[in-house]
Order: sequence, then structure tokens, then C-alpha cells
Amino acid sequence: MQNLVRMIDQDGILCVIAADTTETVREMQRLHGTKKVVSAALGRLLTAASLMGSMLKGEKDTLTLKISADGPASPLTAVSDSSGNVRGYAGRIDVEMPLNAYGKLDVSGAVGKNGTLTVMKDLGLREPYIGQVPLASGEIAEDITAYYAASEQTPSVCALGVLVDPDTQGILHAGGFLIQLLPTADTSDIEKIERGLETLRPVTTMLFEGMTPEEICRTALPEFTLEVLDTAEVGYRCTCSRARTEAALLAAGKQALTEMAQDEVTTATCNFCNRQYTFSKAEIEALLAQC
Repeated sequence: MQNLVRMIDQDGILCVIAADTTETVREMQRLHGTKKVVSAALGRLLTAASLMGSMLKGEKDTLTLKISADGPASPLTAVSDSSGNVRGYAGRIDVEMPLNAYGKLDVSGAVGKNGTLTVMKDLGLREPYIGQVPLASGEIAEDITAYYAASEQTPSVCALGVLVDPDTQGILHAGGFLIQLLPTADTSDIEKIERGLETLRPVTTMLFEGMTPEEICRTALPEFTLEVLDTAEVGYRCTCSRARTEAALLAAGKQALTEMAQDEVTTATCNFCNRQYTFSKAEIEALLAQC
């Protein structure tokens, strides 16, 4: 099922990307066992990474979002490939907090309001591009908007949502959209966007009503004539393997491997999917011999 769409208005004023990431966030929760507020926080970050990652040009390009802040669930990390497939993890999965003043899950309380958002793009060059901004609110969508304004000087609007069942803690709906103005936009175009967003319902409400990502884009931007650039099917995809784990162990260095070689069995666990890879003493010694 195509659950991500990229669109552009016919006059080249703006582009918009929207995604229904419900199944992606459900898989994240299944793998990590996150509590409600952590599911909402990491789900939003995964959705943002998917939207941003889908804009990468190269097939092997990747984008990493990391929030380091003073909330109990921090740090949070999400990684996307250029197709919009994502993976991620939180510093703590068991955080539980009272609802905020609006009766909603307190995402900013779990994430933290004092900290940074780091965006790293690995474009296959000698060094990755790294941008970092202070958190605007810890609600994640506002932080993504602030990043684009400060680091890439691109006027943007980001909306993200994760609706969690209060009884079962299951993911009901998740998704988001990202609007970016192109250099040809002027003040009147900004006013058109603002008028469209004034009465826009939350993303999860629109998904609950059965709207597709394309319909969400058109609803958010009623004064623009939008054309579909492309669509994609995105999901939660971990890229771990035994070979990658061996490379990570080698990167840990001789001293670390020497310590591991004292044990009969060494178990390495992937942060993104919790898959475990087991290495015997002899296998660790073979890696040590390569140092």
C-alpha cells in the first residue's frame, strides 16, 4: 500500500509530503514495547524522519534525527533511508507521565524542553552534513520547523501525530505532513497557507476519518492546485545483520575485544530491533586477531 505521497503545486510555489505511518509506529511499539507517551514521542520522530528522508536524492543516502534533552525518555533517535523507511529507539521505553494541561499525552515532558535536535545527512561524501538547533518545544513538529528555518533557511510547516489507545496502549493512527516553500513563493502564498491551516484538523483525526495522505495534502492546502510527484510504501526497516555487528565489534577496538574474549559467549543486541547476535569465545578471538 502506498502510504507516502510527495506533491508540488502547479506554479512551483511549494512542495508537500504526507505519510500515514500507522503500521510503522505499530511495528516500532511491537519491537520496543514502548509505553504510551514514548510511543507518541518516538512515533512522531520516526514520522518526521520518514518525511525528511524521502527528500534525499541518492539511493544510499541516509538521514538521522537525534533529540538530546532533559526529559526522561531522551535521547531519541530515528534513522531514515532515501525511500522513507525508518528505524529508531528511545533512551527509556517505560516512561509514564500524567496528561498535559490539554488532556493530551505529555510528549514535551517525556522528551524534554531543554536540549537539541541534531540532523545528520550521510550523502556519500567524505563527511556527513550535520545541523543542530536548540529545541523549540520538545513537541517534535515545532522542532523540525525550527530546524529548517535556522539551519536550511527553508520556510516550512510540519505537523505530526500519534493517536494511542488509552486502554490498550495500541497505536490507532500515526502520520504527518511537511510543507516547504520554494524560492518563488511570496507573502501572498504564505497567507494562503496560513488560511488553509487555520481550520485544519489534527492529522490523526483526518486519518481516523479515512483520509489518504494525498487527501490530507489537498485539505491542508485548499487554495493551491497540487500535482503528485511520486508515491511510496514506507515502513519500519532495520538494516542490522551479523556482518554489521561484527564490524561494530571490530570498531570497538582491541581493548574492548580483549575483555569480551574473557567470556565464553558474547551477546550483542541491536538498538533498533532488539535482535540478538551471539558470538563464541573463539569468534571473538578471531575478530581480535584482525586488530
